[in-house]
Amino acid sequence: MDLPMRKKALITGITGQDGSYLAELLLNKGYEVHGIKRRSSSFNTSRIDEVLPDWHERDARLFIHFADLADSTSLINLLYRLQPDEIYHLGAQSHVKVSFEIPEYTGDVTALGTTRLLEAIRESSVHTKFYQASSSEMFGKTSEVPQRETTPFWPRSPYACAKVYAHWTTVNYREGYGLFACNGILFNHESPRRGETFVSRKITRAVARIRAGLESKLYLGNLEAKRDWGYAPEYVEAMWRMMQLDKPEDFVVATGETHTVREFVETAFEHAGLDWKRCVEIDPRYFRPTEVDVLLGDASKAERELGWRPKVKFHDLVRLMVDADWKLLQDQLDGRAARESLVRQ
Repeated sequence: MDLPMRKKALITGITGQDGSYLAELLLNKGYEVHGIKRRSSSFNTSRIDEVLPDWHERDARLFIHFADLADSTSLINLLYRLQPDEIYHLGAQSHVKVSFEIPEYTGDVTALGTTRLLEAIRESSVHTKFYQASSSEMFGKTSEVPQRETTPFWPRSPYACAKVYAHWTTVNYREGYGLFACNGILFNHESPRRGETFVSRKITRAVARIRAGLESKLYLGNLEAKRDWGYAPEYVEAMWRMMQLDKPEDFVVATGETHTVREFVETAFEHAGLDWKRCVEIDPRYFRPTEVDVLLGDASKAERELGWRPKVKFHDLVRLMVDADWKLLQDQLDGRAARESLVRQ
């Protein structure tokens, strides 16, 4: 599926896990890639910093712009200026547990931010394709297993409610204004670039630190929650494939397998040669007010119409994340030792 000519893509949330992998994918396919970053008092570009230097040395086709999903004017001005062929909307307050603590902000950025971006497309009359990142959390307390595109939503967190709003707003703009607007209902997808507060990365970072003797305990919440876990670089490939269709449609992206948080813990600690039962303790602070017990996706439509299927299996995913965090920690410790050696000299 090579591109006949260079296209221009805009990514919101480019500094996140999915945004950085998507930027790499699009650059490798010959795109000119533009990303949106909020102005902040601290730097949060570590993931995309891995991509930027290499591409600027070879071919300056990756650009970062300041804009905000809470500011309609910045979005409209950016679209007028860039005229992107494709817009990948990944930006959001995406942490489920945090959404219970800041529900208003989550709704403003995750739900209304999508409306602002769709309105910016309509207002600017830019001829573009729009991808919206929906979430398996929208299914919540579902009575249907596995979940597919037709499964009713029953959100169980402010984040999930905001994503349902964003999902249906995208459908409404598609049907009401004829926009090419599609939703990717992605189930859990992880990688070494996953945020450190998400349970998967929290586990693999703790494994590395416990193995190194820097920590002794990992505190977690519900170990029995079941999730459908995939590999993030493969999931951004599915996003791109949705945008190459002639007609916009919504797709579930998942592995079709479910595993508990306990299984993730067992696999991670076993890979590092550690006994998880000695290291893990349950902390009630990490339980959600409303839990989602089982998420399991049916991605048969994506396989049939996009030719997409997952390759990396659950246990391999956990092991590669453990290995990555162990290497990262060793590099950090080596760097600290080198700096201390210079100070002593």
